[in-house]
Amino acid sequence: MEAISYKTVSASKETVNKGWVIIDAENEVLGRLASEVAFILRGKNKTNFTPHVDTGDNVIVINAEKVKLTGKKLTDKEYVRHTGYPGGQRFATPKEVLAKNPSDVIRKAVSGMLPKNKLGDALRRNVYIYAGAEHPHTAQQPKEIKINSIK
Repeated sequence: MEAISYKTVSASKETVNKGWVIIDAENEVLGRLASEVAFILRGKNKTNFTPHVDTGDNVIVINAEKVKLTGKKLTDKEYVRHTGYPGGQRFATPKEVLAKNPSDVIRKAVSGMLPKNKLGDALRRNVYIYAGAEHPHTAQQPKEIKINSIK
């Protein structure tokens, strides 16, 4: 008697098909946007997802300056960093960060949702965030994705 056998196929660096995706951040809530970007970067939207391999697509985020934060997060939330010197703790609100470099707000949110290891470092290199609507990746022919249609 022959039984049907199913094999679990584990993706490898050579077998992964990486594509390019573009997401418009205009009027999107920061946390929801970041979780969807991290989901795509990780490759969890693909059937061949493998936890220890970079199976995700390259993600381009445009209009980062037009992202929304709900409630009082724009003024009350604080990003903390340290200069490395004694007494060098520095604080910044999202309003200050958006004024200086709008892409950093999205980059910090997405980075916090990725693994904190070598795989996470590789995934962070696959996201490209731009403040305006223009980007230099037209040659890659990215697919446009609406945030609400991913899942």
